[in-house]
Amino acid sequence: MPDSPDVGETVLPERTRDALRAAQLYYMQDLTMDAIARELRTSRSSVSRLLSQARETGLVEIVIHSPLEGPSRLAADIRERFGVTAHIVPVPDRASDVERLDRVALSAARTLASWVDSNQSVGIAWGSTIGAVSRHLPRRVTHNADVVQLNGAGNMRTTGIMYASELLSRFGDAFGAQVHQFPVPAFFDDPETKRAFWRERSIRRVLEMQASLDLAVFGVGSPFAEVPSHVYQGGYLDAEDYRALSREHVVGDVATVFYRADGSSDGIPLNERATGPDFSVLRRAPRRVGIVAGRAKVPSLRGALRAGLITDVILDESTARDLAASAREDSPSRAPVRE
Repeated sequence: MPDSPDVGETVLPERTRDALRAAQLYYMQDLTMDAIARELRTSRSSVSRLLSQARETGLVEIVIHSPLEGPSRLAADIRERFGVTAHIVPVPDRASDVERLDRVALSAARTLASWVDSNQSVGIAWGSTIGAVSRHLPRRVTHNADVVQLNGAGNMRTTGIMYASELLSRFGDAFGAQVHQFPVPAFFDDPETKRAFWRERSIRRVLEMQASLDLAVFGVGSPFAEVPSHVYQGGYLDAEDYRALSREHVVGDVATVFYRADGSSDGIPLNERATGPDFSVLRRAPRRVGIVAGRAKVPSLRGALRAGLITDVILDESTARDLAASAREDSPSRAPVRE
């Protein structure tokens, strides 16, 4: 008769036990895949798949401590000039923005998995970048965690429910978290309608969750990027909206709330109708992660940094170089905007 597990011992599926065993032999005991295959009485290709499963399900987390000066000095330069922690993803300069986004999204997904924990509330702003990140998330089991939608997704063409729901569900499934949707449009037609909605108890519940986040995750929207930000190509803005943004010298948005190059967002009419969190609310989250891919987004990223919206930025190396270089033109006395 087989041994029964001790009281309180976790009973793992056989495939998970094999993946854990293979990972221990490979990473902790330095056995080759051939040696592991003999010990587990399986094939070398099966061992390779078990090791991949161990990484994808969070049984193994790989941390690289680079001895190279380049990325570490660049990250230090960004910290000194902007006061944020930069996580720089190596991507060849010749890469297209589509490939660049995929590489950054993969690294960002694995980094986020190490930051999300039990009893946390995680705010997610939908968009092209965060959609790419959601497709690469490894599994990390947490308890009593919440995933909260930060901005509405509906417009005149669609409710946006399916789009936002799929994106948020990937985060919820990856972390075993409860998902809280925000069933409002991205922009109301009338600011008065927004104010009326904000008085509804069901909406206030989500707003209150947004105001008490542990972690906020968002891309930096830009009308200039090769990979268009979803808000600029998904039917959310009409010609008059674009003219209004141009008049206000808008350089980008976070969670569909727009800002100028100096980080200011006051007096931009579209923000009165936007459903993303006010920046004063967003800044309450202790950790605020901006994920950026593509050098065309540097002006928008600089604006978000000037607004004090970001504590951690995950970005590709060439974008990081451009960001650091652009900062050298700034006066050192200029401080981030605090509205």
